[in-house]
Amino acid sequence: MKISKLYILVAAALFTFTSCERPFDELEKDPNRPTSAPASLVLGGILNDVYGIYGSGAWNDSQRYNQYFASNYNYYATNEYTWTQTGFQFTTLKNVVKMEEEAKKAGLPDVNAYSAIGKFMRAVMFENMTKRVGDLPLADALKGLENQTPKYNTQKEVYVQVLKWLDDANTDMASLVAKGDNNLQGDIYYGNSLSKWQKAVNAFKLRVLISLSAKDTDTDLNVKARFAEVLANPSKFPLMAGMDDNLQYVYNNSFNKYNRNPDNFGQNATRENMSSTYLGTLTSLKDPRTFVVSEPAPAKIKAGLAPTDFAAFVGAPMGEDLAIMSSKANQGEYSFQNRKHYYTTYTGEPFIMVGYPEMLFNIAEGLNRGWATGNAETYYTQGIQSSWAFYGLKDGANDVFFSADGGYKSFNTYAVAVNYADYYAQAAVKYAGNNANGLKQVLTQKYLAMFQQSGMEAWYNQRRTGIPTFDVGPGTGNSQRIPKRWQYPTTESAYNAQNYKSAITSQYGGQDDINASMWLLK
Repeated sequence: MKISKLYILVAAALFTFTSCERPFDELEKDPNRPTSAPASLVLGGILNDVYGIYGSGAWNDSQRYNQYFASNYNYYATNEYTWTQTGFQFTTLKNVVKMEEEAKKAGLPDVNAYSAIGKFMRAVMFENMTKRVGDLPLADALKGLENQTPKYNTQKEVYVQVLKWLDDANTDMASLVAKGDNNLQGDIYYGNSLSKWQKAVNAFKLRVLISLSAKDTDTDLNVKARFAEVLANPSKFPLMAGMDDNLQYVYNNSFNKYNRNPDNFGQNATRENMSSTYLGTLTSLKDPRTFVVSEPAPAKIKAGLAPTDFAAFVGAPMGEDLAIMSSKANQGEYSFQNRKHYYTTYTGEPFIMVGYPEMLFNIAEGLNRGWATGNAETYYTQGIQSSWAFYGLKDGANDVFFSADGGYKSFNTYAVAVNYADYYAQAAVKYAGNNANGLKQVLTQKYLAMFQQSGMEAWYNQRRTGIPTFDVGPGTGNSQRIPKRWQYPTTESAYNAQNYKSAITSQYGGQDDINASMWLLK
């Protein structure tokens, strides 16, 4: 018995010893947590994050900063440009790296659909980050434990790399499309069509080139030649041919509901009125989009104006003191958003991130600036007409629906006659030629077309060009100035302090100042 007990004790000890000798990395693995995922599944998350960059602000802060509409109730928001830190997309970029790794694990070649889209996603996210703050960690970024304090690249270096990613993405997609080699799955935007993605890449490239208008003589960027090359080589750089090519987010009735819908009608339908910057521009041009996006001010109807009189539509100055704006809105002096259009559906219109109308105006702007040969007026007029079509407007009789008395969910039908030829014949609309006036017209119509679309792109265009003139005053805060950038995330000053300090010193004299000008604007 004693010998048997001894054997049992020795065996138990040996078992315990060998168990403790298992590598720590095996012991720490969670058997219930997956360590890999199909590239298609990772792609789905990345594409939703892209909507987060542009579309999460579709009906909130970004559209107030674009001066499309104003908050008249400070419980929900103000109209102040009191910006602090922005966010970065490095978490999503790490998922881009993971997606590419998973595609390779699955046996795909080095150049595949996921790697091509990965390059585009890198361009989109780094471009978004740099135009918000300036210099960025890029070459040393995304290396994990290998480099936890990445050095910053200059903004110019970031743009050089962004343009390279876009060219490489276009080349890779063209090669894959030509070979019919497409293993893409999980694409919520284009239904796994690489040819559609290629058009989006090149439309986005035009956006980037236009954003570099202040640097069009820089030989490293080669903006003019790159722009001209795209227009001269449609087979190499296919572009969007219509609204069906838009990179857009489509809403549904369940978990991806339209940002404004019947569920929040009572919450903010009368807490946000139209801005005079946007609505005033529409009405001054007698633009029929007025009737789709807004309602007449009830006080104007009570004063005897017809519901379809452009003079009945009034936006609030963004710089107005919020208490005064609130009082005037409650008295019916300002137009609200068109509640029939925006609050009676869960699906609404798609949210465009990179779209056909913007692309047309970008081409018109480049031609106006003399970057290539072509007819700027043709693209300009097509841009206006495609924007009108987005709202369902067509020549002839159009039915529009809105409340004419500020009533709660009481909507009426009105007939308005639309004639594009008459609209275009106005001196303020008809293209003035490749000169400063013509450029202002292109930029103004681009601003109108971007209403509630493309995130902050309308603001970035205004920052770059000064068009349209943004309203300032006590209500906009920031000492009645429109800021020029955001501050870096607090994670940079906390965990990458030395490189962060060097970056703000070289760019902004040591102050992470929202009113300082970055390289892009100089």
